[in-house]
Amino acid sequence: MRDTARLAAVLATARVDEGVFALRPDYRALLIAVDGLVPGPSDPGSEALLLAAEASAGALLADRPVTDVPSVAAWRDAYQAFGAKPNRTRNSLEALLRRAPTGLPRVNRLTDIYNAVSVLHQVPLGGEDLTQYRGAPALVRATGREPFDTSSNGEAVLEHPEPGEVVWSDDAGVTCRRWNWRQGRRTQLTDATTTALFILDALAPLSDDGLSAAADDLTRHLLRLGPDVAVARRLLGSDRDPSPRSGGMA
Repeated sequence: MRDTARLAAVLATARVDEGVFALRPDYRALLIAVDGLVPGPSDPGSEALLLAAEASAGALLADRPVTDVPSVAAWRDAYQAFGAKPNRTRNSLEALLRRAPTGLPRVNRLTDIYNAVSVLHQVPLGGEDLTQYRGAPALVRATGREPFDTSSNGEAVLEHPEPGEVVWSDDAGVTCRRWNWRQGRRTQLTDATTTALFILDALAPLSDDGLSAAADDLTRHLLRLGPDVAVARRLLGSDRDPSPRSGGMA
């Protein structure tokens, strides 16, 4: 798939259901499809990025609890809107910020990069193996019948989302539950991933300019992971969104 046009064609089929926009008209998803990645363990570049993210989180949380960070508070409100309990199922950004004081995880250079960018730009950011998708990525309100392939205590488990839960999915089932809480096993990144999909989930106060800056930063770091990395991206949003689309993060 090492062809930007082909990556763009994959993204062209992605969609966000109107039921999600009805819940949060300010929601935007920025999708980035990447091919030509050369897998590798954590390296000095990803380590430096993680250290910068940990320092950024330390400064951000120096005078307030994580729940008072505006970007985190917005996602806690969004979770409550579809019935999730944010104290029990934390959005991915909040989970990373809570880990930062004692050290962000070191997994491999691809995962390290997107975790660091998530913290640095205060945006939930997920990475998936695009070759494992069956059909187009879609953000929908679940019926409750969709399969979700996960694990518990090291054992494979098949779960189902709650009716009305916001989930990322494809034709084969749920790929990420509760918007950006837990990713499934089938599409998870591995040490052999060469073609990936990254999803940046945005709510106000993150502006379009701030979202684009996060995507630019992620892309810049991904381009160093191979001699001929190809990248395509697409922004999905609601025309009904009244929030401002320029400027930095509040």
